[in-house]
Parts: sequence; structure tokens; C-alpha cells
Amino acid sequence: MLKNYFKIAIAVLKRRKFFTFISLFGISFTLTILIVLTAFIDKVINDNYPDKKRDRSLYITSLEQRGKNSFNSGSLSFYFLNHYAGSLKTPIKVAISSAPVGTNTYINNKKIAINFKYVNADFWDVLDFEFLDGKPFSKQQIDNGEHVTVISEDTKKEYFGDIPSVVGKYIEADNVQYRVSGVVKNVPVTLYMLYSDIYLPYTVSKTDYNNKTYSGSYTGILLAASKEDVPKMQEEYEQVIRRIPMESKDFDRIYSHADTFITGYVRTGREEKSGVTYALIAISIFVILVMLLPTLNLVNINVTRIMERSSEIGVRKAFGASSKTLVYQFIVENLILTVLGGLIGIILSVIILKIINNANLIANLELSLNFTVLFIALLICLVFGLLSGVYPAWRMSRLHVVTALKAQ
Repeated sequence: MLKNYFKIAIAVLKRRKFFTFISLFGISFTLTILIVLTAFIDKVINDNYPDKKRDRSLYITSLEQRGKNSFNSGSLSFYFLNHYAGSLKTPIKVAISSAPVGTNTYINNKKIAINFKYVNADFWDVLDFEFLDGKPFSKQQIDNGEHVTVISEDTKKEYFGDIPSVVGKYIEADNVQYRVSGVVKNVPVTLYMLYSDIYLPYTVSKTDYNNKTYSGSYTGILLAASKEDVPKMQEEYEQVIRRIPMESKDFDRIYSHADTFITGYVRTGREEKSGVTYALIAISIFVILVMLLPTLNLVNINVTRIMERSSEIGVRKAFGASSKTLVYQFIVENLILTVLGGLIGIILSVIILKIINNANLIANLELSLNFTVLFIALLICLVFGLLSGVYPAWRMSRLHVVTALKAQ
């Protein structure tokens, strides 16, 4: 039976080539957009380099201060994280790092744009960076304020070329010479808390890291001894936040949270709103809008095709075909169409992902069509086929025999 439906579907697709092209284009184009989006989200969520201990880590990304007529929200100061987060008993390590800052450096009259960030010693213990050369700078070097740095592999290639080792050599950043301590595998820019081209000791920062303000440019990662300690660590941080004094008389409330990775990644910074709901709503609206227009277009095309096949439907009904059989046939035909469009969409997605990766549109981000993305793509094809096929199939099943035969 399915074999006959497949033959009929192919014959119908060949009959009106223009409508078939429009249908396949709509399906494949929509699926390509969704696959690329899914590949991006999957990369952000599932790629755990270099924070491989996410299951026992909590992320502190923002602090908000509110008063009757005052409001201040943003990242935190080094003092706040070091003094308050560093006083917690549950975490075994507290990684502190600044936001990446852009600057230019020059080598052989060539300008190179790089990003640098400041980190503490625990940063290298909490995170599992893959060192391709050398090692991280030590706590002693940080305390001594030494001008040392860890650089990314791309920075090494661009600044030094293809020499085997650059440990002990100097690189200029923000008009200061730093001695290279190690080279690490690239971190994608989407991991904004961890990404940088070069990493520097916080003690060489040109700003006063001992300033006792609460707001600044730093974020923190709390590391528990085990994942069972994570809820306890989270509660302990919440208790500390409830007890800290107001920074100014203009404020009477302070909000800051130690979140899991996803919650911290999308946190809005506004009171107790984590941002997860907003992110899910935004993604859902985008997916619905992307799928809605091609689905409606495919429904209209399918309805038109049904009216063209009214005589065929009338003859089949006259010879005893039930409405259920006709609906089943048409849905199968539509699923075949969407699967064909889906296969084209997958091929286009592979090409688009390769173009994005080769163009390096997003620094250090390598998107791929993995099994998760492929499964979601096939699921979308199925949903697409059902959504665009159910209503036309129902319209087809409602045609009366006499009306269908007269339509010819």
C-alpha cells in the first residue's frame, strides 16, 4: 500500500512542477534556518569546553541594586566576588574573570585585533583548559603582579606564526609587553564568561581591583566538591546576598544569584527573573513565525492540488474508498513531499554551516550537524508534514462523490 502511495505521490509532484518547486523551496529553506539555529543552540548548551565541571558549578553573572528612585544593574566588581563569594564555605574554588576587552597589537607593521581579560589563580583550577604549550601562570606570579599571559592558539598563529613553542616570548597588549606562559585551545566567543584571546593576571589591571564598589566588569564561577553540594552552595550564596550592607543610601534592595550554566547564560539581571522563560518564549515565537508562512503556503498549494484531483477522489469514493483511506493516502503523500524537502534542507544546512565556519563569522565557533540536530531536523519535517497535510486531507475527505465527479 505504501509503495502505491509513494508512486502516486511522485506522479503528482511531476504533474505540477512549479507548485512542487515552491513547496520544496519553502520546506527546505525553513528547515535550513531552523537547523542552523538548532546547531548554534546545541553548541552553546552541550559544548562544555573548557567548563567541564558544569554539573557542580554555579555562575554569578550580574548584580542589581534597586531603590525607590534608583536602579543599577550589571556585572560585579572583583572586590565583591573576592570578598563575598570568596567567603563562602561550600565552594572549594571561586574563579573570577573580567569581561573581554578589545585592543590592537602590532607585529611587523601588521595590526591585530585581540581581546584580553583578567583572571585569578582559581580560574585555571575551576576550568579545564587544554594547554597546547606551556602552563597557566601561578598564584605567586599573580600576587607579584608579573606581566605574564596565557594566549589562545589563534593568537599564537597570528602573532608568532607557526613556530613550535612561544613560551617565554613576549606579546604586546594594551601597550604593555607580557611574557607568554602558555597557549590554550580556542574558546568560542559565545562563552562570554570564558572567551578571550589572551588571559592576564588581575593584579596587572589598570583599574583598581581593590575598589570596594559592588558593580564592575567581573563574573564568577563557584565550584562545589560534588554535584550534591550545589543546592547547598546556591542557598549559602543567597543567604550572603541577603545580609550584605547597602552600598548607598539610594538603594534598599540587592539582587544577585548563583545560577546553573543555562540560567546564568540567559539571566536578564532584573530581580528574580532568570531569563530562561524569556529565552524560551523568544525562540518559540521565532520558530512559529519561521514555520507559519511556509506551512500556510503549503496548505494552500495542497488544497489547490486536491481540487485538481477531485475526479480521482470521486472515482475512488464511487468504488468504495473510505474517507479514512483517502485522508491516510494524502497525509502519506504530503509526508513524502516534506521528507524530500527535508533532505534538501539538510544538504543546504551542511553547506551553510560550512560557509559560516570557514568565514569565521563567530569567533572560534565551529557549528556542526550532530545527531541531536539531525533528530530535531527530522522531527521538524514530521511536524511540518502533519501540519500542512491534515487540513487539506480533511477537505478532501469531505468531498461528495457527485460534486467531485462534476468538478472535472
